[in-house]
Amino acid sequence: MILLRRAQPKGFEVFLTRRPESMPFLGGMYCYPGGSVAEEDFSARMIDRCFGLTPVQARKIIGAQFSPQAAMGLWVAAVRELFEEVGVLLAVEESGFPLVLDPARAGALAQRQAALLNRSCSFLSLLESEKLRCDLGSLAHFSHWQTPAQAATCFDTRFFLAALPGDQTPFFTSNEVAHSLWLTPDRALKLFDRGELPMIFPTFTALRTLADYETLESVLKEFWPGRQL
Repeated sequence: MILLRRAQPKGFEVFLTRRPESMPFLGGMYCYPGGSVAEEDFSARMIDRCFGLTPVQARKIIGAQFSPQAAMGLWVAAVRELFEEVGVLLAVEESGFPLVLDPARAGALAQRQAALLNRSCSFLSLLESEKLRCDLGSLAHFSHWQTPAQAATCFDTRFFLAALPGDQTPFFTSNEVAHSLWLTPDRALKLFDRGELPMIFPTFTALRTLADYETLESVLKEFWPGRQL
């Protein structure tokens, strides 16, 4: 999940997290929040907890090699992993109205996020108990990367874009995040060139693509036609 926000005085920034050195996969690398798709992500109950995208629409975007339900699971996994890793929840109320986080609601969701990490609750049960739905319309599919079959470590990954909700702030450290930072794409590329921001090629390429856009609005226009912040 490539999370974006407006920068001051102009432009926009990308949220990058550094994985702990001890992690066997991409340890010490800067990347975007994300992870694997779980079976629950494309279950019938979970799909009932989604808003802004239908299974048929998801399959049309992702490709016919997925069932409509499995295609939806990619979007749900991105939303879930973003919440698990950095505490940002892309959701709406059951009515479809925007999620508004007052201090009490924010505190309750922080407790739920901790319970999710220690596996005392599931993401689906969190949505059901809080009467929320995943806001899949807030994500835009960005790119697809797959390693060659002979690679020592293989992955098949979809990248999504999302704008940071105005009333939320991501955690800067967590179980899976050594530290994190907001950078403009240009600044991130300069640090990479100096050897100060280690990352793999898909991460670099996403930044290079985003560096061609001057504002968050221009990114929205390209990847979310008709969507307003």
